[in-house]
Amino acid sequence: MEYTDQMKNRVKRIEGQLRGILKMMEENSDCRDLITQMSAARTAIDRTMGVVVSSNLVECVRQAEQDGENTEDLVKEAVNLLVKSR
Repeated sequence: MEYTDQMKNRVKRIEGQLRGILKMMEENSDCRDLITQMSAARTAIDRTMGVVVSSNLVECVRQAEQDGENTEDLVKEAVNLLVKSR
């Protein structure tokens, strides 16, 4: 699978968010503000996972169709990956 610049940029933004969270902890920031930022980072990770899985799924389904394979199992596996991540 090829990881696009968009995917990599998402991870870089998440990395920045996590560094910001660590800085907030070191500065003893308010708990509510910290939790808000942690929630935002988690949401960003979830969305990035969705992009990676969906892009990979499209690629895998196309290849499976070319090879004459059943694509139903690929779709089920992708859904399971997303469900397990929650």
